[in-house]
Amino acid sequence: MHGTRVLIDADACPRQALAIAQELCREFGWNCFTYASFNHQLSGNNHITVDAGPQAVDTKLANDTRAGDIVVTQDIGLAALILGKKALSLTPHGMIFDPERITFHLEERNEKARFRRGGGRTRGPAARTREDDQRFAEALRSLMER
Repeated sequence: MHGTRVLIDADACPRQALAIAQELCREFGWNCFTYASFNHQLSGNNHITVDAGPQAVDTKLANDTRAGDIVVTQDIGLAALILGKKALSLTPHGMIFDPERITFHLEERNEKARFRRGGGRTRGPAARTREDDQRFAEALRSLMER
């Protein structure tokens, strides 16, 4: 499958996950593309910089995605779009988005947003661990080997 692509929503991707994805792409001979707004200090041959507008990175990444691509993102809405394009998606923590469960994830996201709008508070993400790095590497490798 030489020439297959991994596309990374780099606006919110931890550096460790980005490094793991780039290393696996080198190992498998895949192309790795990063997408971020110009507010982020990223560069490289396969880096795409977009405006800082809301959803600008997500829109560009979704438009560039082709069937068979793997997209790394924490954005559930973007993951749903990606799955609709017959591509694969996973989080930097190694959770693979499943087409059968994406509706559940979208509903859960909406419930949390409604709770916050009503004055409730939700916890942010936990600090990244070595286990997160290992889980991400294993999940990405399994998707690349499909």
